[in-house]
Amino acid sequence: MPADGAQRPAAPLRGDISRAGAILWGATSIAGFLAVWAFVTAGDGEMRLVSPAMLPSPVETAQALPRVFGERKLATNTLVTLARVCLGFGLSALIGAPLGVLAACFPAVRAFLAPLNIFGRNIPVAALIPLTFFLFGIGEFQKVMFLFIASVSFVISDTITAVLEVPQRYVDTALTLGASRWQIILKVLVPLAAPSVFNSLRLLFGLAFGYVMLAELVKFGSASGGLGDLINMSQRRGEREPILLVLMIIPLVAYAIDRLLWWLQCDLFPHRYGGRGLVPRILNLSRFLLHSQEAPRR
Repeated sequence: MPADGAQRPAAPLRGDISRAGAILWGATSIAGFLAVWAFVTAGDGEMRLVSPAMLPSPVETAQALPRVFGERKLATNTLVTLARVCLGFGLSALIGAPLGVLAACFPAVRAFLAPLNIFGRNIPVAALIPLTFFLFGIGEFQKVMFLFIASVSFVISDTITAVLEVPQRYVDTALTLGASRWQIILKVLVPLAAPSVFNSLRLLFGLAFGYVMLAELVKFGSASGGLGDLINMSQRRGEREPILLVLMIIPLVAYAIDRLLWWLQCDLFPHRYGGRGLVPRILNLSRFLLHSQEAPRR
């Protein structure tokens, strides 16, 4: 207690933590998880708290890593899964974001898309598997379309929210300056909503990465089945180590992509997230060089 008897201020709620503190607490969490895992799988055979048939130890899981990378082609299956997610979610972003902008700007479009959005956001994702089989067959196209259908409603809804949250004063100012309706949409609403839309797409990408496991339930021919097929195959064979390794790989890959997208997000919108703006500078320099080369030809 201070000398004057006043209480010291408590740490602020919802405050930030230093980078060193965040790393320390994160490392503590991982170490605690590994310690519990090692404890319940310590010993031999029936002496363990958890049977090795149910959960292998951390050492046994690590020893299976070369076999999973070699025989099971873990790297190749990871790339296949990642390609499917990029195609399916990329298609949902390419179609969903413009539809969301139109729906936010035109109430009739928003009312027209409302039932489809409600259906897409609330239907169980697993129920889409037989539907996509009927519509698109069994193959790569079905997996891509499954991810598209599972994600596009969320993209549309989040884009609508981002555009509607742009303050009305910007629209009023543009109207005062004589801007047309489409100029307001393309030069005012879309640029101001773009940071929030990109942030939403970054978060939804992780959602699509989780959906891909369902998309890979069925393997077509001799094509690589991806991480989902690797899990299903290991489950049928009663092998636990490959499943645990895949479950570790998925969040690591998803986190690496999320950090890459976060860096791109900060760089594209430095006024909002404090990035350096390297990508916009490079694009502007490329445009300047292109125009400077075209000028003499004219």
